[in-house]
Amino acid sequence: MSTLNHATGYEPLNTLKPVAPDIWLIDGPALRFYGMPYSTRCTVIRLNSGDLWVHSPTLLTDNLRDEIAVLGPVRYLVAPNWIHYSHISEWQAAYPGAQSFAAPGVAQRAAKKGALVDFDHDLTQDAPAAWSDEIDQMIVAGSRVHREAVFFHRASETLILADLIENFETAKLPVWMRPLVWIAGIDDSDGKMPLDMRLTFRKAPLADCVERMIDWGPQRIILAHGRWYQRDGVGELRRAFRRILRDREWTAVMDRMERDRQNKHE
Repeated sequence: MSTLNHATGYEPLNTLKPVAPDIWLIDGPALRFYGMPYSTRCTVIRLNSGDLWVHSPTLLTDNLRDEIAVLGPVRYLVAPNWIHYSHISEWQAAYPGAQSFAAPGVAQRAAKKGALVDFDHDLTQDAPAAWSDEIDQMIVAGSRVHREAVFFHRASETLILADLIENFETAKLPVWMRPLVWIAGIDDSDGKMPLDMRLTFRKAPLADCVERMIDWGPQRIILAHGRWYQRDGVGELRRAFRRILRDREWTAVMDRMERDRQNKHE
């Protein structure tokens, strides 16, 4: 993916924007993916230790580096899925003391693309000790293609996703891209998982993971692409994954009816 030097609709870019106490986002420049300009977004969390945790790093400019220096030392860099690693190497060079963490498939994808990036640790189902007391973590199951790590910052009740929901505001897109976003079902009127990605998932394990995210009780959801959700995070999860959840609810009803029928005949 290549960085594009044009407006995304989320200006100002490359600057810290407060979300809640000890959590900020950074709207980065667009990256070209499958020929389309994708807006990008990074999330920064200041842990209780004062160390900074950086999710899906975007372009690192001199001004942004100065802003980050005010917050604290960058200690953890997170590549949450096989697509979101483009600027990791810049941050590694700028913060040699930081440890980098990659979701399953990231290192292989980077090597295949010739990216000069190494990772210190793999992300797993269990959060490492460095942030386990403050951030919940899970690798979303069900797809061999898209293995994404998702995170929940407990103090701010913020769920952090990369591509599991995309929510493009079409007015901010080039005109030629708008029909493609509508067809994919990822425009802001009903943002959700892109169809091509959803087809790689098995329903049951994905539903399990969505229900766990709902149980976390997020008030807000930060997305990498498009408008993020500043309120009613649980409601947005139920809406975005309603088809997956509806199938599970239907199966549960059928199972309950079958159990009732069997009990009547015993």
